[in-house]
Amino acid sequence: MAFAAQPLRDQTDETPVELNELIQAVNALPARYRESLQPSLSRVVECSTRRRRILNLVQEALSQLRLDMKYLVFDLEATRRERDEYRQRIEELGDQ
Repeated sequence: MAFAAQPLRDQTDETPVELNELIQAVNALPARYRESLQPSLSRVVECSTRRRRILNLVQEALSQLRLDMKYLVFDLEATRRERDEYRQRIEELGDQ
């Protein structure tokens, strides 16, 4: 499973620069050393990619939560204004 077979451009979108440099360094090693390091390197790259995806999902979820909270606060404020208007109308009708 050589990383050289995969274009480095595809990995740069998800893989940090440091890992890309490590991949290049491992690919430059002689075959016997490279073959012993590649399984570990592959797991590191997969873990890094998975963590980055999880982080992106968490950030998107937090952004959505913030937006939902803004809508809820807006709705709560509108509901309170409506309640206060209705109370005022009821008090006005009761005074007549």
